[in-house]
Amino acid sequence: MPYIEIQGESFHVQIDGAEGNPVLLLSNSLSSDMTMWEDQLPTWAERFRVVRYDQRGHGKSVVSPGPYSIAQLGRDAIAVLDALGIEKAHWCGLSLGGMVGMWVLTHAGHRIDRAVLANTAARMAPPDLWNGRMRLARSGGMEATVEPTITRWFPQEFRERAPATMDRMRAMVRRTPLDGYLASCSAIRDMDQRTAIAAIANPVLVVIGSKDPATKPADGELIHQAIAGSEVAYLDAAHISNVEQPEAFGKLVLEFLSRA
Repeated sequence: MPYIEIQGESFHVQIDGAEGNPVLLLSNSLSSDMTMWEDQLPTWAERFRVVRYDQRGHGKSVVSPGPYSIAQLGRDAIAVLDALGIEKAHWCGLSLGGMVGMWVLTHAGHRIDRAVLANTAARMAPPDLWNGRMRLARSGGMEATVEPTITRWFPQEFRERAPATMDRMRAMVRRTPLDGYLASCSAIRDMDQRTAIAAIANPVLVVIGSKDPATKPADGELIHQAIAGSEVAYLDAAHISNVEQPEAFGKLVLEFLSRA
């Protein structure tokens, strides 16, 4: 079932793991697609029925006219569950995927069991920062965003140590549809969930990259403080911590979700 139709729009979906296992829904970051989870997939699929989907505007999913909103992307996630007949699932989202997860937890928390919000923020930077990134992409295409993105995602030491991984990440950024990227930048630019997330009652783990220059540790701590009873864990990583620290990230998520 590589594609599902949601109100006439096509979403790219991949399911791994045995039927009957608890469902784990994965939500990807800006400028990425479901392949960002490949390092964790073999281990997680032994324990969970892992559902990956490409965000609207990303990968092989629909690129509808923008701008998007976090609410729209959150409704997409719920619609994926509906289309697959899944009443409830665990959640793991990184960066944009974490932002979408916060919206789903706030507005449809009964659809989520336990949730991991990794390298994310309830509000991100001043609007001018996002407007500048959008101007860069409009003028130079996705190619112009590749190196600035990779520099934010990974520290220099890791970039030099893992050239094959960097090539894979650069290719992922390059193949992101320009219109989808721009529309999703608008969603992040206009988002402010700082007050709303206080209503979340689900078990939540906030994963923070200690070297993350994009969603800084203070952003993760704000989420942790806002969500009563949430847990927090730090990884020695920058922004895409599941790629930089694949084993540690995978183990952290597996242990948290397996408590259910």
